[in-house]
Amino acid sequence: MNNKYPELFKRYKQNPILTAADWTYPVNSVFNPGVTLLQDGTTLLLCRVEDRNGHSHLTSARSANGIDGWIIDAKPTLMPDPENFPEEIWGIEDPRITWIPELKKYAVVYTAYTRDGPGVALAFTIDFHRFERYGIIMQPEDKDAALLPHCIGGNWALIHRPVSSARAHIWISYSPDLRHWGSHKLIMEARHGSWWDANKIGLSPPLIETPKGWLMIYHGVKQNAAGCIYRLGLALFDLKKPELCLKRSNEWMFGPQEPYEKEGDVNKVVFPCGYTIASDGDTINLYYGAADMSIALATGSIKELLLWLDNQ
Repeated sequence: MNNKYPELFKRYKQNPILTAADWTYPVNSVFNPGVTLLQDGTTLLLCRVEDRNGHSHLTSARSANGIDGWIIDAKPTLMPDPENFPEEIWGIEDPRITWIPELKKYAVVYTAYTRDGPGVALAFTIDFHRFERYGIIMQPEDKDAALLPHCIGGNWALIHRPVSSARAHIWISYSPDLRHWGSHKLIMEARHGSWWDANKIGLSPPLIETPKGWLMIYHGVKQNAAGCIYRLGLALFDLKKPELCLKRSNEWMFGPQEPYEKEGDVNKVVFPCGYTIASDGDTINLYYGAADMSIALATGSIKELLLWLDNQ
């Protein structure tokens, strides 16, 4: 008798792979990295780094194999710049990285912590040393955002999570120039009642383009007497009309279970902001923040994720 849920993502046995102790300067915690594969095959993590003020900045870590041997920038890679971008007054957080072939640039969508709460900001880079900031593109309260890698119907598309009530849902917006955004559409709602994703939901890493559609790994938050639990589920969206949700998982498929995921600055949190896909086109390496304290790694199969979702 098989009485176990399928293990869609297998944790790296020596998790966490990065902690504050690995840093070259004093920090409180490192977590929620944006991720990309550079042209030479190097895995780059653009890590959220929090200091003892409680403010965050972003620092790059590079590895030849994406597992160990990390080379961490000696100083912050991208610091808040409140003098020129006042919306970054309380830090910058939770980057999502998308390579944009048409522009030959990496888009970094991140949370700018304004005096009025989190908003969505955008920057571009070719080397993760110099950045062209576009500033805030979605006003507070909004976060959990990433660009799609190419235009949809002649417009760029942004997945994001505005908050206008006690619950929070996932939206898509479109832009002709990456600066002016409109055609806002609600694409997925947080559920009600006792569901695992009843309180709020949000995009985790950028969407994964598959032959069946845009595969979304999203986080759902459930509030109970002991606090919040952050878990991950799946959804699939139409390739040509990404505002159309084709399928959504009823169950969560990855959640906090290890000590480093259950205890930290924020208990019971797994929060991925990025992944790499291996040369086989199927193996996915998911990098996630654990309990807002460290960075961990889990590996899965895109085909198995789609099959599991299809059977939900």
